[in-house]
Amino acid sequence: MPVIEKTTAKQKFMEFLTKKNLRVTSQRQAIIDTAFGTDEHFTADQLLEWSRDRDKSVSRATVYRTLPLLTESGLVREMDFGKNYKFYDPNYAEHPNHNHIICQDCEKIVEFESEKIAKLEDEISHRLGFSMKTQRLQITGNCEELKKLGACKKKSC
Repeated sequence: MPVIEKTTAKQKFMEFLTKKNLRVTSQRQAIIDTAFGTDEHFTADQLLEWSRDRDKSVSRATVYRTLPLLTESGLVREMDFGKNYKFYDPNYAEHPNHNHIICQDCEKIVEFESEKIAKLEDEISHRLGFSMKTQRLQITGNCEELKKLGACKKKSC
């Protein structure tokens, strides 16, 4: 996501916190900067680790209290890829209708768009008498690295 869009999303989130009368502590600021400073999908544990790179005092509890606020604001999307933990999509705010391919082995997540898929979604929703608001397509598979090497270097064992 371009820097301008990330800045706008961050500003919108700060306004969201103000409306909820929530303080922006240094820990929360580090979490916000981290969440809106990446294009990568992340887990709560990754957000904690990355936020601690900015501010060593960031606590797990503050991350877990901030994540629902990020999703409630509509600026970050919580995603379930069939694991026992969730992923968070920081590219959702300015670009809500995109699709994902997820590697089952290394959890690599690739975003993509397709005019053909968008056209098909419009056609199906129109035919069934719906007005489409959002869409979500998730494809799971194995990345090429697994096929080529028989193992994925990124897989955490």
